[in-house]
Amino acid sequence: MTTEFITATVLDGAFAAIAAIGFAIISNPPRKAILISAFLAAVGHGLRYFLMHSDMIAMNISAASFFAAVSIGLLAIPFAKAIHCPAEVFSFPSLLPMIPGMFAYKSILAITQFMQTKDESASLKLLVEFCHNGATTIFVLFALVVGAAIPVFIFHRQSFTATRLLKKLVKR
Repeated sequence: MTTEFITATVLDGAFAAIAAIGFAIISNPPRKAILISAFLAAVGHGLRYFLMHSDMIAMNISAASFFAAVSIGLLAIPFAKAIHCPAEVFSFPSLLPMIPGMFAYKSILAITQFMQTKDESASLKLLVEFCHNGATTIFVLFALVVGAAIPVFIFHRQSFTATRLLKKLVKR
């Protein structure tokens, strides 16, 4: 591993952390949850970048997104218990920077151009591009949802402990 690759991985995580802070602030969570969202986004996005660009592994974006989402979900459960806040409060903003917006945009652009073109060879190319980008978008979104849900199913009791503690604190 070169220092450029490590730097790129860390920068990718740092930019995801900044985006996660913005997404987390929208829902007005406790301040600790905002910092945890940033940390989880940095870890998850950095892991996805590492898995996609490493010479040893070189996964596709959907598989790498799945493992990144699982890591975010696994890390969210102990943080939820520590600050007595539901894990979803900081795991969802952490996942949002991994939504494949560029693939979705290219998919819509290709289908729009497909509807406007009259050239058959260009239409076939645009249709293939639409299918490729649309399928990539769907598979990455599916990987994020399933990856974030698996830790909740595995650690069912621990994932809901934070909300029960929160209810007890509110009743006092």
